[in-house]
Amino acid sequence: MITPEQMTGRMVTSKDGTSIAYQRAGTGPALILIDAAGHYRELSSFGGLIGLLAADFTVYRYDRRGRGDSTDVAPYAVEREVDDVAALIDEAGGSACLYAFSSGGLVALQAAASGLTISRMVLLEPPIAHDVDRAAQKAFTAELAELVATGRRDAAVEHFLTSIGVPDEIVAGMRDTRSWAAMEAVAHTLVYDSLISEATSYQLLASVTVPTLVLDSEGSSDDLTGMAATVARWMPNATHRSLAGTWHGVADGVLAPALIEFLRPE
Repeated sequence: MITPEQMTGRMVTSKDGTSIAYQRAGTGPALILIDAAGHYRELSSFGGLIGLLAADFTVYRYDRRGRGDSTDVAPYAVEREVDDVAALIDEAGGSACLYAFSSGGLVALQAAASGLTISRMVLLEPPIAHDVDRAAQKAFTAELAELVATGRRDAAVEHFLTSIGVPDEIVAGMRDTRSWAAMEAVAHTLVYDSLISEATSYQLLASVTVPTLVLDSEGSSDDLTGMAATVARWMPNATHRSLAGTWHGVADGVLAPALIEFLRPE
């Protein structure tokens, strides 16, 4: 089984000159994995998944801009992250499937809405509330930006996690771990994900015609499962499915077959 360490490391240049670090492994149609807020190859939910997908797909895993080995260009704009996906799709031969987790799903939706050549995509619990308070979201973005600008990266991570509903016991368990330190290192990019949330509306969902499977975990809270179901209803070519799992997570052995079944239909 292919492990992340066995993947070929490469760089691709995005439209604005940002270097996007990625790894590639496997054979078959291109599948680009888009990670959640605060996550990148050093802190990723994809490590065990890659080996389960590489027999069916050429899997691309990358550091989103400003994270890990990828560079960045200011000022941030959602369109720049879409350009990053476009560069990876070009590198993959001109078309790709997408699998995106959590707020990575917002990047995938923005990419699909922009018209990139995406054949199919799967989103696991994309955080898009129908009744989102746009003013409150903007205030949250400003709060995160202030914490980062004043060097309070630890506080920015805590504020982000607690505000998006991560259970207190999970936040407490992450403290003083390598995972927490990895998130602190990219705390400035939490602002990016908040900006993507501001830019992603249900009207945008209605414009996305890419065949899409929206997943949730049966172990997640009602807000997450409810958002997944509602996102699927708003998209004209989407289906919704629940998988056995924990809060905001599905085991690789359960997730991989669902991805393969949807992304490589007979």
